[in-house]
Amino acid sequence: MKLSETTVNLLKNFSSINQSILFKAGTRLRTISVMKNILVEANITEELPKDFGIYDLNQFLNGLSLHGSPDLDFEKADDYVVIKEGRMRSKYFFADPNVIVAPPEKEISLPSEDVCFELTSQQLDKLKKASSVYQLPDISAIGDGKEVKLVARDKKNDTSNDFSIVVGETDAEFVFNFKEENLKIVPGNYDVVVSAKLLSRFRNKNLDVTYYIALEPDSSFG
Repeated sequence: MKLSETTVNLLKNFSSINQSILFKAGTRLRTISVMKNILVEANITEELPKDFGIYDLNQFLNGLSLHGSPDLDFEKADDYVVIKEGRMRSKYFFADPNVIVAPPEKEISLPSEDVCFELTSQQLDKLKKASSVYQLPDISAIGDGKEVKLVARDKKNDTSNDFSIVVGETDAEFVFNFKEENLKIVPGNYDVVVSAKLLSRFRNKNLDVTYYIALEPDSSFG
């Protein structure tokens, strides 16, 4: 089997969330951060033939890049995959599933849906750049009873620089805080839903990928 460019790009993103991954047979990919504050799931066009673990996903992807159009052969053995192209072969061994932090089998859902807004790829890019330029560790969704703004800021420093974008309207007042480093999502447009129970959902409009990201405990609603 071959992995599409879309799937490889998703796996690169997954590797930024957790260096290890437990693949399951089928068309669904899931991973969770070691701190268990980011969970992502996606559906892909390829169908994986078996369950297997990869301890260093970046290394595995770099191994694929040694080939122009690698083919993955899972039939040779139970404990490794053969990556092949033409006369080239790589044997890549699977990891013990017990050493991998994997998502729970149970489906995740938001405990409530209190605030909704749309986030475009351009807005996300600007927020990320502003966080980098001004060295801002936090991104907050703030509602003042009229507008929803996403603000890149340092919530512990009242005199820090900030950068804000209006992303929607609201009749509620709230401050939902995220760590900027936890917004490890692939570029794209998103439907975002936030629960006052300190959990959010970012659903990509173009790809079949969804992120569940925990809020910081000092968030407030109402």
